[in-house]
Amino acid sequence: MNEKVALVSEARETYGLAPALRATGLSRSTWDYHTRRRVAYAEKYAHLEAPLKAIAEAHPGYGYRRAAAELRETYGHRVNRKVVARPHRLWDLPLRRTVTRPKPSAVRRAIDTAGPHANLLSGRPKPEIGPLEVLYTDFTELRYADGTRKAWLIPLLDHAAKYVAGFAVGDRANSGLALSAWRAAERAVVRLRGSVEGVIVHQDRDPVFTGYAWTGRRLLAGAWLSYALRGPRDNPEMESFFGRFKVENRSLILDAGSLEELAAVVRDRINYYNRVRRHSSLGDRPPLEIIEDFYREG
Repeated sequence: MNEKVALVSEARETYGLAPALRATGLSRSTWDYHTRRRVAYAEKYAHLEAPLKAIAEAHPGYGYRRAAAELRETYGHRVNRKVVARPHRLWDLPLRRTVTRPKPSAVRRAIDTAGPHANLLSGRPKPEIGPLEVLYTDFTELRYADGTRKAWLIPLLDHAAKYVAGFAVGDRANSGLALSAWRAAERAVVRLRGSVEGVIVHQDRDPVFTGYAWTGRRLLAGAWLSYALRGPRDNPEMESFFGRFKVENRSLILDAGSLEELAAVVRDRINYYNRVRRHSSLGDRPPLEIIEDFYREG
């Protein structure tokens, strides 16, 4: 339940509260209850946030039991260790003390140095982008088996025709899954366009997309890399696709009982999306028809 509440909190800024609730299967009353309870608890123990964070920084090996003792003896807050356990989760303190930030890769450092220039689409007139010139990509979480299990979907979405050139579904959002999606997209683009030379692939700065496995494959293929610098705000087309796809296929995704069944559902629905579904922005035509006509005439 906490994971669903967190998903709605993340998605509501982009899609609105009602679509986010529908996509996760969460009722409005449940959302209100959990958010009110979280706010109330955060306010009640707000005075503990600063000392607990200081303890986590100074003593990264402490769990909530030793943190409670430190609160009593050093800061004068006499609270039960069970009371300390929940603020630990509320403010992600276990994560703070167990996860160290990895050193940024050379690719990530180059992106940071490039600044706004890392986003190759910034300032470019969107109507001038032709079919298969720009592909957007990102990971999104899919909840299946009645919401009890989760998987990840990564598509590569064409800007102009809204065509999903390739995708992959798996239980981990890692380089292997991303490369599987790219290989499928690469085959489709070569079949339709002739090559991936000069295609811009736009993504965020997730470690997968700044890692050597992903960037090396793109550069060797002749594709260009573009990076969103403000998260979803710099990749709205991808976020819009995820919102529509999850809402339209919510029941089918939830009914999938295994990862294999989920992958089959996604494959079927993307095939429908590409070949059959009429898109109002494309003159009520399906994406693949637009692309095939464009390159046939070209």
